[in-house]
Amino acid sequence: MRAVFSLTPWESKRLIGRAVSNLPEVQHALKHSQMIIAHGSTNVYVAEEVLGYCPERDKYVSGQVINGTLCQTEPSEKPAIMRLVKGIPVPPVPTMEETMAGWDDTCLFIKGANAVDPEFNAAIFNAHPGAGTIGFAYGKICGMGIPLIVPVGLEKLIPSVKEACTELGHAKVDYFYGTKIGMLPLINAKIITEIQAFNILFDLNVTHVGGGGVSGSEGSIVLSAHGNDEAINTAIDEISKIKGEPPLELKKRRCATCFAPPPAFTSGIAKTKPDAQEDNVEIAKEQMQCIFSGKQETDLPEWFQKREPVR
Repeated sequence: MRAVFSLTPWESKRLIGRAVSNLPEVQHALKHSQMIIAHGSTNVYVAEEVLGYCPERDKYVSGQVINGTLCQTEPSEKPAIMRLVKGIPVPPVPTMEETMAGWDDTCLFIKGANAVDPEFNAAIFNAHPGAGTIGFAYGKICGMGIPLIVPVGLEKLIPSVKEACTELGHAKVDYFYGTKIGMLPLINAKIITEIQAFNILFDLNVTHVGGGGVSGSEGSIVLSAHGNDEAINTAIDEISKIKGEPPLELKKRRCATCFAPPPAFTSGIAKTKPDAQEDNVEIAKEQMQCIFSGKQETDLPEWFQKREPVR
């Protein structure tokens, strides 16, 4: 029996999250060890499938492509990174070194990505010049052999992660449409796309045959599945349950106060008065993290003005 499925990015995130939660190593870490579910839109769904909930789900993201621009979330609004010890969320500690102290190869780090290639290499955009969360953790992940799971939808498919990573960098690119970014390759990760999800959940091999869409279906993918009747019918039943998955209601960062503050960034400090408010922040050109840094909402392009949830 053969069946063809179409999935919007949000439906894919739900499917991928469900597949990640069913991985044996995830189930083991949930009961016996530790795991981190890092910020990211796909990881919202991972958390919901692993735990049954995600704290402040519409804010549990970091960098985002929103309103047609490379952007970030408002730091003061973002919940702490989710660390689980035997399935129980524990309070955050100051550094990633402390967070991952005592970890071994039964622990898990789950982090989404911005790109995946046909060989299932993945990579992450880095608005932080030190690569942020994954940058702080990646040395320990590699040095200790800690499993890294990367859930990423095929909407982010690119020809080559290696080639893409040589193109980017805060100090390398002359102009960014939005925030500055670098790119970190994750060549030793376990990648979970919709292809792996179908295999994990339904024991089906699928072929990626197309994508795209309009009127709310932008970024959709089309998959062809071939297998025995029982497996295909199970997939049809389960996919029908996630059809119509609504998008997250995300907000961009406030441009007026968006600059690179230490210690997270090293490009400088905004020039502000002691009682500086949103309307009088001045940002030196060399300190700007984004082409829209320091602009009031009313001074932004019309398509990028509103800090309203994107629906």
